[in-house]
Amino acid sequence: MRSTSNPVFRNLQPQQGGYAGFGSAPGAGQYSANPYGQQPPQYPGGYQQPYQPAVPTTRPMTIDDVVQKTGITLGVVTLTAILSYALTSANHGLAMLFLLVGGLGGFALAMIMTFGRKQDNPALVLSYAALEGLLLGSFSFLFTNVQFGGVGGSGLIAQAVLGTFGVFFGMLVVYKTGAIRVTPRFTRMIVGAMIGILVLMLGNLVAGFFTSGGFGLRDGGPLAIVFSLVVIGVAAFSFLLDFDAADQLIRAQAPEKAAWGVAFGLTVTLVWLYLEILRLLSYFQDR
Repeated sequence: MRSTSNPVFRNLQPQQGGYAGFGSAPGAGQYSANPYGQQPPQYPGGYQQPYQPAVPTTRPMTIDDVVQKTGITLGVVTLTAILSYALTSANHGLAMLFLLVGGLGGFALAMIMTFGRKQDNPALVLSYAALEGLLLGSFSFLFTNVQFGGVGGSGLIAQAVLGTFGVFFGMLVVYKTGAIRVTPRFTRMIVGAMIGILVLMLGNLVAGFFTSGGFGLRDGGPLAIVFSLVVIGVAAFSFLLDFDAADQLIRAQAPEKAAWGVAFGLTVTLVWLYLEILRLLSYFQDR
């Protein structure tokens, strides 16, 4: 089975003899007759108590699990975002606080889950969702509030939400119809593009400390519009990696709780796409 380059799902890949990170059964999926090497208890007359094999405590993950866990995670994101937006509207001083806590806290928690192999922990996934909700609510408020240099018009938020889920379902159709196949080469291209975008964003941020607007990637000009379109395109194609990784987990009969990892990966991409679409729409609204 081909492995994925998606860092969110990489640590959940199946390995020979079991499944990484979830406690594999011995003997490539078969239960050992005496897993701990202990002698069975002896009873009078030389009889031994017959060994009862362990009963599996979980079932394989299904697509219904993915849909359910993703729906719960996005529900937490949505509710927290609405609360964050309402609170920042009532008290503008909370906007930057929520933005920093949600952004930095969400990033730190994402790194802990990804590299600590904790993507299947529902408490951590839902905590990440709540932090991302704080980020989305405050970010949306700042981009639509004129007092903070926003473009005005909260209708942009609805447009960004519709655009985000439109892209999501569009790429789901593309994946299910096989119009674009997720090959190792395609995966390397998308991962490379994501790394390149991250480097450009960081470079633009650093350059902004020395020159107004940095490299011009976020100043609303023609270059900024092109850059946002490229970012949206890469985010859209990264959904294909998420869908393919979920398919691999289902085919490998990963435990049910692995669906939380899929929900986490999809949430990361959805949040990224929403923020970029909202930014792009603000460029046109400001003209």
